[in-house]
Amino acid sequence: MSFPGKFLDLLKDDTKAFLYLATTLSDGSPQVTPVWFNTDGEDILINTAEGRAKDRNMKARPKVAMTIQDPKNPYRYLGLRGEVVSHTREGADEHINALSYKYKGTAYTIPPGQKRIVFRIRPTHFDEHSS
Repeated sequence: MSFPGKFLDLLKDDTKAFLYLATTLSDGSPQVTPVWFNTDGEDILINTAEGRAKDRNMKARPKVAMTIQDPKNPYRYLGLRGEVVSHTREGADEHINALSYKYKGTAYTIPPGQKRIVFRIRPTHFDEHSS
């Protein structure tokens, strides 16, 4: 499924849009977290520390919802539903460092003992909102 053309600007590194990731807790209640992200043109890539709620939730229940909000116009956003298609620790330290440069312009310092993981999320549905 291709990203809608009129929202491709939100996926660019220089836009620095946040993605609001909704996962489901074991009791069925939602959990939402703003996250850094990037894309390979097909999938959304996010990075987290192993053991966090979103990590546990996505491993157990891979269906997620997301919103990418335009940082210049809060009434313009792209809603997405998707499914985690993979996760890996391979390259995760490099990925969080690249995201840190995108969002903060500096290297990321991984706390001692923390293990990073990259989740690949395949969009299955888009909701376009602009005004």
